[in-house]
Amino acid sequence: MRTYEVTFIVDPVLSTEEIKSTAQNYVDHLKSENCNIVDLQDIGLRQLAYPINKRSTGVYYSLEFTSETGEIVKKLELALKRDERVIRYLLIKLDKFAVQYNDDKRNGRIGKSLPKEENAPKEEQPKKAAKVVAGGEEE
Repeated sequence: MRTYEVTFIVDPVLSTEEIKSTAQNYVDHLKSENCNIVDLQDIGLRQLAYPINKRSTGVYYSLEFTSETGEIVKKLELALKRDERVIRYLLIKLDKFAVQYNDDKRNGRIGKSLPKEENAPKEEQPKKAAKVVAGGEEE
């Protein structure tokens, strides 16, 4: 099985239903090609690094899927290029380390900070008895 991840930016001028239906169209397209959808993330409205088609923001989606063959890649790229609602896209093949990282991140094993122990006793540092004065002499 080959694992792929496609991240695409949808034009924010569209209505909320149109934006969601755009992402759902690609999910349905992949399912019709016998692909297994691993994860779909709605990253949300984000500022673009530079204007694209006179747009400064876009709605980001990330879709991870698996496929038996790599033939779906060309079909999906063609569909993304022809779709006027999609501003930009990036489709990559994930290696085993990226697949493991994404799985760990989804399950909460990566990315969350450990809770601070507020009730733990603190060790006090011993204070120096000698006082340093000008000239480097001790009193």
